[in-house]
Order: sequence, then structure tokens, then C-alpha cells
Amino acid sequence: MRRIVLVVILVWLVGGFAAAMQRDYFTGSSADCDHGATIAATIVAGPLNFIGADPQVTC
Repeated sequence: MRRIVLVVILVWLVGGFAAAMQRDYFTGSSADCDHGATIAATIVAGPLNFIGADPQVTC
């Protein structure tokens, strides 16, 4: 059971990472709080990004 939960969490985070890559969040030299928080929120949102979620965070 624990293995299934870990796999689901891993797949969820990989989906979020893929969405952040698609949106080119890892390119450029912007290293401010807003940019980093938006990347983190996109990764945590996971596959929800592919059905319309677009988390934008301002610090």
C-alpha cells in the first residue's frame, strides 16, 4: 500500500514538473520570490495544470 501511495505522489509531482517545463519556467534569469513560488505551486498542482489550473503566486 505504501508503495502505491509513493508512486502516485511521484507521478503527481512529475506531472507538475512537466507542466512547469512546458511553460518555460526554468528558462531565464528571473530568480525572485514570485518566480520561485510560481514554479513550486505549478509542481504541487501536478496534473491539474493540464486541465486548466495555472497557479500564479505573488510574494
